[in-house]
Amino acid sequence: MAYHKGGRGGKKKNRQVQGDEVIRVPLPKEGQLFGVIEQALGSGWMDVRCEDGKIRRCRIPGKLKRRMWMRVGDVVIVQPWPVQTDERGDIVYRYTRTQVDWLLRKGKISQDFLTGGDMLF
Repeated sequence: MAYHKGGRGGKKKNRQVQGDEVIRVPLPKEGQLFGVIEQALGSGWMDVRCEDGKIRRCRIPGKLKRRMWMRVGDVVIVQPWPVQTDERGDIVYRYTRTQVDWLLRKGKISQDFLTGGDMLF
């Protein structure tokens, strides 16, 4: 009898194979923004500088909090709240280093945006 090795089966999402294969990177949907984490506040809250120039206090939902660590300087996707749109939001996704390099190469974000200079374009 053969036993299954490894964790969960199924398709791997967001595979990152360089070379001939295209890297699938999630982009912000309508109403979502790119952001860079500026400060960790504790209890799942972060100050995030968004591409529209505003600094929002964003929370990390529980499913992301348990799955991946967020640090200052990470590039994230922010979903502003319907109420307090300019002040609060949720962090929806965190990009890996490889994905950030891909975003820079494709012109989706700029180096100035990462370093805190000018905004997106």
